[in-house]
Amino acid sequence: MVTSPLNTDWRKVAAAIYKKPSDAKILGTAELDVTELEKYVTRKRKEGLKITLTHIFTLILSRGLKDEVPELNCYVRRGNIIERKQIDAMVSVLLPDGSMSSVRVEHADRLSLEECVEVLAQGIRNTRAGDENSTMQMKGVIGKIPWPIRTWIFNFIKLLNVKMGLSLPAIGLDTNSFGSFVMTNIGTIGLDTGYPAMFPVSNVAFVFVLGKVSKRPVVVDDEVVIRRMITLSSAMDHRIVDAMHGGKMFRYIKRMIQQPELLEQSRH
Repeated sequence: MVTSPLNTDWRKVAAAIYKKPSDAKILGTAELDVTELEKYVTRKRKEGLKITLTHIFTLILSRGLKDEVPELNCYVRRGNIIERKQIDAMVSVLLPDGSMSSVRVEHADRLSLEECVEVLAQGIRNTRAGDENSTMQMKGVIGKIPWPIRTWIFNFIKLLNVKMGLSLPAIGLDTNSFGSFVMTNIGTIGLDTGYPAMFPVSNVAFVFVLGKVSKRPVVVDDEVVIRRMITLSSAMDHRIVDAMHGGKMFRYIKRMIQQPELLEQSRH
């Protein structure tokens, strides 16, 4: 029998010994200099393309999954690692009433910056108009069920959808409901950094957080200078992600923020 390259010995063992994701969560943080990246964003906005760091990192992470660490575009089902058929990003958005919702960006790795701006903008307009995607609508349905029945139903849904890998179209859940990863920009609400929760029914490999950009002293060419820095944080499912994967993705992110113009190209 030929073993799938996705199902390494470690992944098989991890899927057996860890629960999802209560004791399999890795937390990581890194700081990046985004001084030049912010200048690029400002220049593009003056040209009429209303991009933000959220758009930039949505595409960087999506293309990183495609080009650098495709082995992270997968999920655990019945103890095996299953490759996803496409790369989707679930991006958290802030609603006018201060609550949070999410927009799923399908085939995010194929989009140009301009296309990403339009897809996210349309998703936000739909959400603010009350037309959330089916995954987000589920929270309202479950929230109306009294406790403790609510907990029983949630655990039953998790058993069917996450552990058994069954699609539940009646409530808008399938194996790709939350996309390949979840990203949120907590810098927009003034937080420097934070470690995200991994929603138990999401079954994503990682959740990525953008913190607030601020001026900090750093050493450049043996001199202390003031640069614009951002803190990136992530919670990762250790059944899928290990240090090697995190290192490859981080190095890819560093390369891409130095040449963001590459993101302007569509890859359909």
